[in-house]
Amino acid sequence: MKKSLALVAALAALAIPMSAQAHRAWLAPTSTVLSGDSAWVGFDAGMSNGVFIPDHAPMNLAGLIVTAPDGATLQPENLHRARYRSSFDLHLTQPGTYKVANVMSGVMATYTENGEQKRWRGQASEFPGALPAGATDVVATRTSNRIETFVTLGAPTDTVFAEPADGLVMIPVTHPNDLVAGEPATFRLSNEGVAASGVQVTIARGGTRYRDNPEEMTVTTGADGSFTVTWPEPGMYWLNASVRAPAQGDAMASNAQYVAVLEVLP
Repeated sequence: MKKSLALVAALAALAIPMSAQAHRAWLAPTSTVLSGDSAWVGFDAGMSNGVFIPDHAPMNLAGLIVTAPDGATLQPENLHRARYRSSFDLHLTQPGTYKVANVMSGVMATYTENGEQKRWRGQASEFPGALPAGATDVVATRTSNRIETFVTLGAPTDTVFAEPADGLVMIPVTHPNDLVAGEPATFRLSNEGVAASGVQVTIARGGTRYRDNPEEMTVTTGADGSFTVTWPEPGMYWLNASVRAPAQGDAMASNAQYVAVLEVLP
């Protein structure tokens, strides 16, 4: 079987509709900093033209992973998928910082069979064995999509920030639940365990429905993958970055996307 492994922009667009596409994916909590011995937090998740405005499609939460401060994986409650958004609740019962992430990965490919072009989508472990024996002109892209937000009960902790083994991830230097308007915050991007340098990060504040100016800004990561943001106003912010790499040797092309939703307090 002939395999031509290269980046396919059309497939990447179908896989993850982020900043480069018309609709943006977001996962927004009702609160990010809470007090007491326990608390409840609600979450909405969707894809829309303006961030945090549920007007296009709900998010598929099949990859939802909630990590507690002690490293345990928690189960969300009251999961619901409506016409324009998905939602769930999380019961915080231990002090510290929780990471709420929707993680999706796989392979998208096009191929030709009997003169007809076809598409395939599945897990990396299934590729290329799932393709027909007669498939030719195979063009594949490995995709990785991570959407995260963070909530803290009591004092913030950093145990949930262990670096994942794959994909594009954000490593906080400033704690994501300790953000204040007018003050700088620093974060670092890593892709497959390597500093993601020269990556453009798009930052948008919520509430665009009532503003003529979308109030977006962009920053570029340095050699160590770090970038700094000074928040102009309080509110909920959407951060998005992407890294695309062409096929090299036996390695297929890759498209990694990352989104974080952060709350900035007055």
